[in-house]
Amino acid sequence: MDNPQLLDNHGRELTYLRLAVTDRCNLRCTYCMPAEGINYMPERELLSWEEMFRLTRILHEMGIKKVRITGGEPFVRNGLLDFLTNLAGLKDLEICLTTNGVFIGEYIDALKKLGVRHINLSLDSLDRDRFQQITRRDDFAKVYENLLRLIDAGFQIKINAVVMQGKNEDDIIALTEFAREHPVSVRFIEEMPFNGSGLVEEKLFWDHARILERIRSQFPDLKARPFLFGETANTYDIPGFKGNVGIIAAFTRTFCGSCNRIRLTAKGQVKTCLYDDGVFDLKPYLRSGVSDEEVKAQFLTLFKSRPLDGFEAENKRKGVITESMTTIGG
Repeated sequence: MDNPQLLDNHGRELTYLRLAVTDRCNLRCTYCMPAEGINYMPERELLSWEEMFRLTRILHEMGIKKVRITGGEPFVRNGLLDFLTNLAGLKDLEICLTTNGVFIGEYIDALKKLGVRHINLSLDSLDRDRFQQITRRDDFAKVYENLLRLIDAGFQIKINAVVMQGKNEDDIIALTEFAREHPVSVRFIEEMPFNGSGLVEEKLFWDHARILERIRSQFPDLKARPFLFGETANTYDIPGFKGNVGIIAAFTRTFCGSCNRIRLTAKGQVKTCLYDDGVFDLKPYLRSGVSDEEVKAQFLTLFKSRPLDGFEAENKRKGVITESMTTIGG
């Protein structure tokens, strides 16, 4: 088999791999998992670094242009830098990273040398007390210091903030103001049911429209950028700001029509949509001795029956959503 281009059954080109390298995390964010945490998989039950590299290489040959390394928190798994070094050897592959910012400080120079330039940093509050209430950890000072260091080092930073009723509404304006003096993209995300128990509220209060209304109340001159294929955020510029703001309708799911993503969980589950419950277990398949050509054929087959959107994917699940985002790949 040559290197076929990955297309789904709706004609959408797949060019973006979101690869979770661990299900472990050092924080306990309320929208991601219970206070006591979850039952993590033993490392032997996760895909090995070699298996993840092989899958990334195969998908790169099929048209994947960008890989985002996520978790859990990627830096809690030993061997991440060696893995990133191997990925950097794949020609013209853009390597991005999502992190909570606690451990990244010691790796900033190494990441620059590897050519990693795009960092998504999860930060739901600029207030230390609210940060601690949301994450159940007192790590705000370290995260904030590392954020400023990343900005000073020239990384392209997106700050991801999940907006939650009664917890961090006041940070919508505070985080927007952060983009005034810093060249970052602050993205406000609708809360999703991947917290280990599902959504508590039947109707989402802070949806994308309400978030935009709050921002516009303080910054009426904000101007929408064109929405490009493959993007998830509706992005806005504000006059006089070094950065910009965006809103991701992750629960409302308004952007599914241009989805170009493949998700692989740390234990080897293929997800053709964030809201499905896994469509194929790659780990035993890889370990059965299949060839690269067979793996490519399997991916082509899986994406021939991809749901049109997140609502169809959720309806096809075998049960209600109860998993934690850290087991999926944030």
